[in-house]
Amino acid sequence: MDAPNGFWAQAQRDPGRTVLVAPDGEEWSAARLHAECNRITHGLGAAGLREGDAFATVLPNGPQFIAAYLAAAQSGLYMVPVNHHLVGPEIAWILSDSGAKVLIAHARFADTARAAADEAELAHGRRYSVGQSEGFRPYDELLDGHAPEPPADRTSGWVMNYTSGTTGRPRGIRRPLTGKRPEETHLGGFLGIFGIKPFDDNVHLVCSPLYHTAVLQFAAAALHIGHQLVVMDKWEPEEMLRLIDRYRCTHTHMVPTQFHRLLALPDETRAAYDVSSMRHAIHGAAPCPDHVKRAMIEWWGSCVEEYYAASEGGGAFATAEDWLKKPGTVGKAWPISELAVFDDDGNRLGAGELGTVYMKMSTGGFSYHKDESKTRRNRIGDFFTVGDLGCLDEDGYLFLRDRKIDMIISGGVNIYPAEIEAALLTHPAVADAAAFGVPHDDWGEEVKAVVEPAPGHEPGPELAEEILAHCAGRLAGYKCPKTVDFTNEMPRDPNGKLYKRRLRAPYWEEQERPL
Repeated sequence: MDAPNGFWAQAQRDPGRTVLVAPDGEEWSAARLHAECNRITHGLGAAGLREGDAFATVLPNGPQFIAAYLAAAQSGLYMVPVNHHLVGPEIAWILSDSGAKVLIAHARFADTARAAADEAELAHGRRYSVGQSEGFRPYDELLDGHAPEPPADRTSGWVMNYTSGTTGRPRGIRRPLTGKRPEETHLGGFLGIFGIKPFDDNVHLVCSPLYHTAVLQFAAAALHIGHQLVVMDKWEPEEMLRLIDRYRCTHTHMVPTQFHRLLALPDETRAAYDVSSMRHAIHGAAPCPDHVKRAMIEWWGSCVEEYYAASEGGGAFATAEDWLKKPGTVGKAWPISELAVFDDDGNRLGAGELGTVYMKMSTGGFSYHKDESKTRRNRIGDFFTVGDLGCLDEDGYLFLRDRKIDMIISGGVNIYPAEIEAALLTHPAVADAAAFGVPHDDWGEEVKAVVEPAPGHEPGPELAEEILAHCAGRLAGYKCPKTVDFTNEMPRDPNGKLYKRRLRAPYWEEQERPL
């Protein structure tokens, strides 16, 4: 079946169809979601926003988030989704840097959003809150008095995501506006890369925060090709299984941390839910340890698939069959992408040679907002990089090692933390783990492990010795952590991305090291 011409056309053809199940279980029809996005479009126009302007959101997963995305996509505006786990000054930086002229927040995050808006000097009349919040106008005032019909002069807008900031100040990824109608530019065809077809009784489960680039892109693409969205607000492993069973969900976007926590459920809990409807459990965003991937394939079968991409673009894709044939691979290049590996001098490397991974997209370019030097620095011709190290094999399959910035250099030897972290996670007392380099007078760096203990395991010297002995049986001596520290909770965002510099920084306070 051909891809339908985007959500807007579907809503007019079949307004009564349920297109979204909200976190509270409320069902939204196509007509209702269409009317909401149209009212937002008109409301932003009445607030003075014009083509090329930006508005920001600090929202949880839910219908308002999706409606705001649809409004931007048909009004020539940039939507800037803000990670609501950030603190006030971090959000203020994004508001100021993006030039956002309106902020739509949720009452749940009102205190942080208010402090950020004050610091960014955003006018009080341009702040709206879903739910009552002091210092914000009610969200309904943005919609009130505006027609539920689409505007006459519809033109494509984009989402301007900000990079996670794991290595410094986040930067907006800004793509040029096309001037075309939204029906010509929506990204519904993106899911075809993974073999996901329009309609086909597909149900997409949104189980991670929509402010993340990939999560929103997967959800939006699914909506545009006729799939119902089932939206989770806060991810819980058993609740995910319940929703898959209840709504017969067929595909979702996941991260390895979620796999790890699903596998930690008791056998009787896992057996209580039917997940056989799943056709595509696509994971990315972080390395997945081999034993975790194998366990998920044994449980969920061939639907467990992997991709490699970044907010800037992608990428590679590996089916379960690909991965079992070539364990550790993140796949081959997408049809709309090209992969290459270069050395530090800009020379393209051959099969099996380790270097920096670069990508090139055929769908258009981007620039880092207000940071032309970073845009140029991360490019070789039309290729760009986000700093990952890896190699391509003779068949074109990509294997990643680590981010260049995370590589440990000890005694002149390169050590890759992902391999160490995978070994740590095989210990039953380890719920989460990170490895990184800390200062050493003779070697330059030595390997430090930080561990989040699993429930029922007490952190302390005895557990540390047990973990070190465990690693000694699985890793070469130079790769083994020399010491283990413990933390109550690893600093990850809900998409599984680890803010490693927050862990590493205290150990380097007296010395300079690029973060």
